[in-house]
Amino acid sequence: MNIHTLLDPVHASATLAEADRLMTVCNSCRYCEGLCAVFPAMELRRSFFDGDLNYLANLCHGCGACLSDCQFAPPHEFNVNVPQTLAKLRADTYQAYAWPRAFSGLFERNGLYISIIAALSVTLFVAGFAASNDPGVLFATHTGPGAFYRLMPHNAMAVLFVGVTLYVIVAVSMGIRLFWTDIGEPGRTLREPQSIWQAMKDASTLRYLDGGGVGCMNKDERPTDRRRLYHHFTFYGFLLCLAATSVATLYHYIAGREAPYFWYDLPVVLGTLGGIGLLVGPVGLLLEKWQRDPQLLDQARMGMDVAFLVMLFLTSFTGLLLLFCRQTPAMGLLLALHLGVVFSLFLTMPYGKFMHGIYRFLALVRYAKEKREFS
Repeated sequence: MNIHTLLDPVHASATLAEADRLMTVCNSCRYCEGLCAVFPAMELRRSFFDGDLNYLANLCHGCGACLSDCQFAPPHEFNVNVPQTLAKLRADTYQAYAWPRAFSGLFERNGLYISIIAALSVTLFVAGFAASNDPGVLFATHTGPGAFYRLMPHNAMAVLFVGVTLYVIVAVSMGIRLFWTDIGEPGRTLREPQSIWQAMKDASTLRYLDGGGVGCMNKDERPTDRRRLYHHFTFYGFLLCLAATSVATLYHYIAGREAPYFWYDLPVVLGTLGGIGLLVGPVGLLLEKWQRDPQLLDQARMGMDVAFLVMLFLTSFTGLLLLFCRQTPAMGLLLALHLGVVFSLFLTMPYGKFMHGIYRFLALVRYAKEKREFS
């Protein structure tokens, strides 16, 4: 069924125009309709507006199966390369929906450098804060409950991270609002339990990263599930670390127990398991990315992906290092470094690859609604 019946749209960028051309070709062919959610969603349209194309780009999981199966793929004169074009369009959406908009280009061009500079700046601030009160405290051995807060009081740490967290919540919320408005979906869709639940199932299992059941295309035409596995390590590792932080907050404010905690306490167990996931997942994704067929990638914006994965890895690495060295004189500097890396990760979240997960989930919500209504 056709959703849009207006005149042919005029697009805001060359990438959007190219995506429109490809979707028009694919709509005529429909050979790939069983591979993922993109092609059934595409078939509901006869013309493609910018919001439609941005929706389809974020619905795409980049498995690459459609390029492998396409009879019009390069070097055919039609030059149909859906994965690469939609990858470019996804990266464009990180800028288009970023808030404040002025920051988007800055992070796109220098994502990794800005992340590292921000991390080192906060590290120096925490270390300087500790040394200004007592120069010896930074390199002393601290043990027992409240050991971390001998370098910086808990309230000072809380102010630092509550501030950046509130900023991230506002920036991410604005991005969600801009994306949802652009794709033309009414707000009531986000209150539909069926659509939300289906999207949660599809996102948590990475249902559409399997290339229609055979796996992801990588450096050749032999599909594997490695990227799916590393995505799971990364995603669930992040959730476990978030759970560890949440439980530790409850320990502090409700149970009156101060960090650091014993190795068998729930925050440490959750954080350790999550940390392992955030070591394995990002490294695996980086290796897979560097080995993938260049035809599947937006190589001009690889830095955005790399910055996010590197910061996730460093968050885990410094956190685990702090766990094992917290009863040594190295604890002070390691704590400052870990806090700096976590602060930097949070600060850069609204401007890079993190938002891809948010927009993809929203696209899955819309697709679940469309699939139910038009099936």
